[in-house]
Order: sequence, then structure tokens, then C-alpha cells
Amino acid sequence: MGTLYRTRARPRDVAALAAATLATGASFGAITIAYGLPAWLPSLMSTVVFAGGAQFLAAGLLAAGNPVAAVLAGLLLNARHLPFGLAVADTLGPRWRDRLIGSHLMTDEVVAFTLAEETPAARRRIYWLVAVALVIAWNIGTVLGVLLGGVTGDPDTWGLDAAFPAALLALILPSLKDRDTRRVALSGAAAAVLLTPVLPAGVPVLAALLGLLTLLRPARFTRAHAVAATPVDAHAVDAHAVGAAPAGADAGEIRAIEAHDGAARAEPIPSSRPDEPDLAVSEEPVPGRNPC
Repeated sequence: MGTLYRTRARPRDVAALAAATLATGASFGAITIAYGLPAWLPSLMSTVVFAGGAQFLAAGLLAAGNPVAAVLAGLLLNARHLPFGLAVADTLGPRWRDRLIGSHLMTDEVVAFTLAEETPAARRRIYWLVAVALVIAWNIGTVLGVLLGGVTGDPDTWGLDAAFPAALLALILPSLKDRDTRRVALSGAAAAVLLTPVLPAGVPVLAALLGLLTLLRPARFTRAHAVAATPVDAHAVDAHAVGAAPAGADAGEIRAIEAHDGAARAEPIPSSRPDEPDLAVSEEPVPGRNPC
């Protein structure tokens, strides 16, 4: 039932995210025009770059007359796509065309929706569904923003700046099932929050990968330790020793072969019937060893 509900709700979730993307794209187009940049620039950026945060940052730096800083800042901000690409590489498949197009359409939301799926086929379907929906919505929104000018205004005034983090959080929460995953997520989030005030934009996101270091802890109980700590059963040692005696040996001459130093020995004891000697465990210490 949960899977059925999740499948039915998916188009609604994608549509809601696409609507927020369209509104944010319209805001980007309007702000770019307000900066005094040419009308063709935001549409070109939305098609060639397709990176919301990097585009807003680059537009401000371009308006300030610093194109080199705009390029470098965009590269730094989008460096987080490196681990994203590793996470969805199998989803995109081996063909270079799919990987080239898929990597261009990759966004935080696309990766989050993809990793929320359980099967490879479902991941592939949702990846392309979300990617195509968002790139269309973003470019339509950009064109609308350019045409409407300053009507749309700053997306922060609409609360859209909180819509995307909220959507990502809702997608990530179901994945935090085991203790190790929660520890990595919380450690990475704490590192990003603490470093945001002191590092350039984009770097705290990469710093969140430090949460993976919490998995690098030494094993507390190895297999070798487990074997060494296993207690020796004296009766089992006796049985093995008696069974290993030569077939023609007299019962009164049976001696258990020591399996380890200090192991118990099997010795004959007097019996009322000499032809059926009884065996008992003798706790004789090995010469040269401390009996304690």
C-alpha cells in the first residue's frame, strides 16, 4: 500500500516542484533584467548552465563587472555535483550520450528524487522525469521573468527560498533508517551549518562530506579475536585425543595427545571391569607451567 501511494503521489510531487522552479526561474529572469544585463543573457544561461544558485550568483557578479569571478564562483558552487554524479552514475547507464545529457540536467532535486527510489528501473524513470520537468519549467520561467520585468521580484519575498530545502529534506528523511546513515547525515549537516558563515558559497556543501569520516572507525571485534577468545571444551579435547590413539593400543596405555599447552589430558582410572576402562578428565598441569 505504501508503494502504491508513493507511486501515485510522485507526479504530484514533481508537478509541485516544477511550479516552484518556474516561479524561481521567472524571478531570475526579472532580476537579471533589473541588473541592466541584456535580455538574451538569462535565457542563454538557463539553457547552457541550468544551475539556479550559480546563475543568481553569476548574474550579480556580472552586473558588478567581474566575469572571471562569476565563472569561478559558479564552478565552486556546482562542485557538489561531483559526488552527485558518482551516486547516480549507474542510473544514467553506460552510453556516453545519456551520461552527457543526464549530467547537464542534474540538480539537487533530481538526485534526491532518484535516490529515494529502490529499484534501478524506478530510479532511471524518475531521474529523467524530474530532470526534463525542471529544465522545461526553469527555462519557461526565465523567459516569463524577462518579459515581465520587475513584476516577479525577489523569490525570498514569496518564501520560495525555503521551498527547495524543504522538498529536499522531505525526500531525504525516509532514507535515514539505520544508525550509520543518520550519523553521517547529522555530522555532515552540522559541518555545513557551522562553516557557512566563514567559507565561500558552495564550500560548506562539500564540507558536509566530512560526515563520511564517522564511518572510518576501527573494528572493535575482529574474527581473529573471536577465535582466540573461544573457550576450549575439555571434554571435546579428551574425546578427540582418545579417538586419535592408535587402533591397536591397549586401553590402559591410552594417553590423550595435548592439543594445546595446558589442555586437559584423558587418563585411564581403575575400573571394576578391566576390559572396560573408564576415562576421566585429569587436570594435570603441564611441567614448567604455573598451575594458577
